[in-house]
Parts: sequence; structure tokens; C-alpha cells
Amino acid sequence: MRVIVIGAGAAGLMAAGQAAASGAQVTVLEKNERPGKKLLITGKGRCNITNMEIMPDFIKYIPGNGQFLYSALAKFSNYDMVGFINDLGVETKVERGGRVFPVSDKAADVVNALVGFCRQQGVEFEFSAAVDKVTAENGRVAQVRLKDGRYYDADVVILATGGASYPGTGSTGDGYAIAKKLGHTITPLKPALIPLETAEEWVKELQGLSLKNVEIAVFDGSKKVVSEFGEMLFTHFGISGPIILTISRPMTGLLEQGRPITAKINLKPALTLDQLDDRIQRDFSKFVNKQFRNSLGELLPKSLIPVMVRLSGISEDKPVHQVSREERRSLAELIQGLPLTVTRPRPLKEAIVTSGGISVKEINPKTMESKLVKGLYITGEVADIDGYTGGFNLQAAFSMGYVAGTSVSGQ
Repeated sequence: MRVIVIGAGAAGLMAAGQAAASGAQVTVLEKNERPGKKLLITGKGRCNITNMEIMPDFIKYIPGNGQFLYSALAKFSNYDMVGFINDLGVETKVERGGRVFPVSDKAADVVNALVGFCRQQGVEFEFSAAVDKVTAENGRVAQVRLKDGRYYDADVVILATGGASYPGTGSTGDGYAIAKKLGHTITPLKPALIPLETAEEWVKELQGLSLKNVEIAVFDGSKKVVSEFGEMLFTHFGISGPIILTISRPMTGLLEQGRPITAKINLKPALTLDQLDDRIQRDFSKFVNKQFRNSLGELLPKSLIPVMVRLSGISEDKPVHQVSREERRSLAELIQGLPLTVTRPRPLKEAIVTSGGISVKEINPKTMESKLVKGLYITGEVADIDGYTGGFNLQAAFSMGYVAGTSVSGQ
């Protein structure tokens, strides 16, 4: 059985190793000069391998066609993945939110373990091998042609090329073109986990400021659409960080419709408005002889204070004992509802994950084989599947790769 795997990322490496373990002759074609380039940058270089959320709730964290993965996750779950990577010598740990990382905090350890597994099973690698097209004869894959003119005959082709985000890692959308030429439908590509641009100029003053334990709520007009609690980051263009990436998916759809989208940041979500007002009163009493701009040091991060003073409309030179009850109440409301006008997501190439791709309606969920072309298997981000940040997307890739790799022996 001659199996060609296109792409040496999470899905491709898993698929290649499993196919070879089943007795197939496997060659991995990777356009980069080394494997796992995108894997190496996941989790800020630490590799968020999976998430320990229980099944079937795991599916809820994959809003982009997560139901398609029921069978794949049943065959190779998050627990199976942890056991698999542990057996390869990579110890793991579970952090906040169920995120699983290698104990070493090194993504390279995960990549090396997966590549080592593949080589142990006899997988051959060809690097700097960019695929031009996959040809089919009589409804079945027959050959893989490279851009340099070389070709490989194949009984099975596993497409694991990744999406269209982070093109520097090799995810340049090649798989969509290959699949389209073979008759597959490509659903529109959009950024799924992506930072957001805002209209307010003051965010530039806060570039680099990270906020923890805050809540952001998104409004479509006056209607609350989604909210998320956790960590975020101000950038030169707007907002980023874990909770921003999570809310970006529904927001992108609304922004495309031209909806009036606003976001409000609650800097003190653990307090009621009355409790926050009491806290401000205590601080004002403590700094009773100070000016307003010098009274917020124990309440807010230093770099945020000048912005909040301006937005409050209270004179920065005003002695705190002269701040009125109405002004103080208004300040509390601002702290619990700092408004931002979201204008657009950042470009697709900056997205962590691509939404859209090869239609899952054209893929057999039990095997990952194409319903249109025999011997063609589709795995990972090239398919129209995307989840939230936290290890869900990598698990989807690993599970799909596992199912594809173990299914080829049935050919």
C-alpha cells in the first residue's frame, strides 16, 4: 500500500505514523525544510497539545462543525492523545482551563516525539517538496505531482496541508486548490481565532498592557451577543489575548454583515457596582488630599490610569474630596464597562486558525476518506473545522489524523 501524506503538521505526522504502523509504505511530502513548523509556535512555543474537557462537552468548544468529529474523538480522544504522547516519552501537565502542555514547556519535544514515532514505523520524509496537484483516474487517486516536476504514484493520498493562516509556517492554502481540482467544495475562508482592530486611538497608549481576570462583553447594538472571562492584551491596533481570540469567531461574522459592534471591558467583574463604588470611596478617603489623577494607583494598572481619567470626564487636577457622588458612580460604571468600537478582525494570515475549508459533507466522518475520490483522505485544518483556543484545534487534528492513518489499511 503506497501512501503519500501531504504535510508534516499535527494531522499529517499522526496519520503517517498510524498508516505505517498498519503496514503501509508511507512517504510524507513537506514543503518546508523541516516538519512541524506550525506546531512549534503553538501555545507560544509550548504546544498546547490538547484539552482535558470531558466528552461529549469537548465538542461544544469546536463551534466550526464539531459534530463531525464525534466518531473521530470516540476513536482517539484527548485522554488517548495524552497517553500516546506520554508513551513517546513526553511528560505532560494540565494547566488552567484544562490545557495540556509538555512538562518541559517545549513544543519541539512534541514535534520530535511525533517525527520519531513516524521514523520508528518506517515513514520516509521528503522536505522542500511542494505539491502541485493530485491526479485521479476512474474516481480514485493515482499520483502526486510536485512543483519541481517529480511525481509519486499512490494508492492513498492523505491531505494534511493545514489552513491559510500563518503562511510563514507553510499554511498557504495549497490544500484547498488541490481538493478543488478534484471536485471538492471549499466553504469560504475566514479568520477564526484572530485579534481585533478598534477605532479608539487611546488603545495605542496601552500597547503591551495585559489584563487578567477581566470580562469582555460584545454587543450588537443593544443586544449582548457573547461574553468571556480571562486574560486579554492591548496592542497598537486594538485588542488580543485568549478571551479576544475566543470571541473573535462570532464577531467576525457580525462585522461582515456590517453590524454596529461594540465591546465593553469589565475591569472588576468580581464586584457589584455598589461594591466597586464602596471600594472607590475607600481609596478616595485614603488619598483624600490628592488630586484625582493620583488616587487610582491601587485600583488600576499604572498605564491605564491616564486613559481612564480622560474618559471619566473628571478633571485630573480635581481634589478627590471634591469628586461628586455622580462622578464617582460614573467612574465605577466606566471601570465595569470600558467601551471599545470593534471595526474589523486582523487579516486571515494572522489568524491562529482558519474557519472554512473543504466541506465536511464531502468527507466520511468514520474514516476521513473523501466521498468524491476513492483513496483521498482529508485531515486537520484543511477541512472546514475550527475550535476555540485551548488545545481543541490540535486535538481535532490529531484525532482526524489518527482515524485517517488507521483507516487506509482497509483500502
